[in-house]
Amino acid sequence: MPKMKTNRSAAKRFKVTGSGRLRRRKAGKSHLQEEKRAKRKRHLRRPSLVGREEMERMKRLLPYAL
Repeated sequence: MPKMKTNRSAAKRFKVTGSGRLRRRKAGKSHLQEEKRAKRKRHLRRPSLVGREEMERMKRLLPYAL
């Protein structure tokens, strides 16, 4: 059976934590910074985890990461 291909764009956007969950960046931090409050930008800076509902889709995109 041939090897499965990893989705390269997903591999660059997600990292696996020690417990096996996927870490992701939050949306909304890339432009229009002057309009956003400092508190909002500070919270967007921190990584978040992929929800449990999305994990099945992520397993297809990253077959060897999980």
